[in-house]
Amino acid sequence: MVKSGVARAFRAALLGASMLVASPALAQAQTNTQSVEERLDRLERMVEGLITRLDAEAGAKAEQAAALAAVRAETGAIRAEQQAMRSEVEETEETTRTLLTKQAEMSEKLIDFAIAPGEGFKIGKTRVTFGGYVKLDAISQRTSGGQLAGNSILRDFLFPSAIPVGGAPSGFDTDFSARQTRFLFKTETDVGTDHKLSGLIELDFNVTDGGNERVTNSFTPRIRQALINYDNWTFGQGWSTFQNVGALPDSLDFIGVTAGTVFDRQPLIRYTNGGLQIAVEQPETVVTAQNGAQVTPGDDQIPDIIGRYNWSGDWGTFTAAGIVRQLHVSTDDLMGVDDAAWAYGLSLSGRLKVGAKDDFRFMATAGDGLGRYIGLNIVNDAAIKPDGTLDPIFTYSGFAAYRHVWGERWRSNLGGSYFKADNPVRLTTNQVTDESWNAFANLIWNPVGPLNVGVEVMYAERTLEDGRSGNLQRVQFSTQYNF
Repeated sequence: MVKSGVARAFRAALLGASMLVASPALAQAQTNTQSVEERLDRLERMVEGLITRLDAEAGAKAEQAAALAAVRAETGAIRAEQQAMRSEVEETEETTRTLLTKQAEMSEKLIDFAIAPGEGFKIGKTRVTFGGYVKLDAISQRTSGGQLAGNSILRDFLFPSAIPVGGAPSGFDTDFSARQTRFLFKTETDVGTDHKLSGLIELDFNVTDGGNERVTNSFTPRIRQALINYDNWTFGQGWSTFQNVGALPDSLDFIGVTAGTVFDRQPLIRYTNGGLQIAVEQPETVVTAQNGAQVTPGDDQIPDIIGRYNWSGDWGTFTAAGIVRQLHVSTDDLMGVDDAAWAYGLSLSGRLKVGAKDDFRFMATAGDGLGRYIGLNIVNDAAIKPDGTLDPIFTYSGFAAYRHVWGERWRSNLGGSYFKADNPVRLTTNQVTDESWNAFANLIWNPVGPLNVGVEVMYAERTLEDGRSGNLQRVQFSTQYNF
């Protein structure tokens, strides 16, 4: 053992030292040997105790070192586990962010014809819903500039260019009609998580031929919208991208502010990304002949190009839209001249929240050659010059409407619109519309969720370039059930 060897060496050293020191008194040393031995034994025991204590301390330090190593190993394992958990959490968060991003993208791709969760029924992978409304209109009206024909479109809703001018005032004519009733189908087909595919078909009975008021009062269904929506793309027939349908007022009349609004449905191809929309849409040039007649040549070559951006927030919505068109006539039209002219326009519109429930709606539009896009084609896109070339007609228009909620079941709307054309009278004659405007007010009762009952009064006026004008005064009662 180490401690035994050290003790013997220590003892030998002490004996040697004692002999050297004690040589002059050897005899005395011999007599005291027993005493020295005892002292050495004590010292040896003391050294052995010290060595034992040192060995114990060394063992304790080893145990401490081992314990420390174990603690460090455990700490390392815990840290590794924490890192693994942190990586898993980060991966989960990233997956969640990816899903949320995809959901947001899909929401943008669905545009306006998404089906609410749980609605409709399924046929294979396609979910189908059916909706629309049934509406009865009872209208009594008179015109200052002539009697309306029995089949006049003005008997159903405000059509500014049909307001009579120059005739004798009429009495009040009363008509009942349910032809604004409409229905639509929406579909969504499951094509996987990376794409969205949906469709919409909408029909009504407005401005179509059919039966008569004597017996059947039947009308032929007509297609309003037929759209395919694939991710960010829309194909089919629908509201023009140049028109903001969401800004139209809450009127009982079919449009309410016809003279001041963009209003057009037509075939189109549209790309949507967030608030941005870009579209190419059906071209159709409408010109005013030199005798004032309306002519549609049908020789268009380039689609109408439209760009639009929509903003929205807690304050409401705002839309800016621009359009560029090529107007075109060919050698087989009118004066035998092939000519094209560029037209353009800008429209700003929106719906601004006022207080908790009220809102203010508006539109302002101006441009050259907008013709058929404004007020149900109050004036045409262009006139024909003496040499057969096109002269686009400049117009500006707008409307404003305020919606006030009186309480849980009652609301009212007050609105008005205005249109003005800069007709080249030397080319169009002075018998075309120069300006038109209208105003309306209504009160609507909502007895239960999907049912509305209301009454509306309206005044509208049209003025020709020669200064003559005619007006319309109307009272309308309507009941509408949405489903």
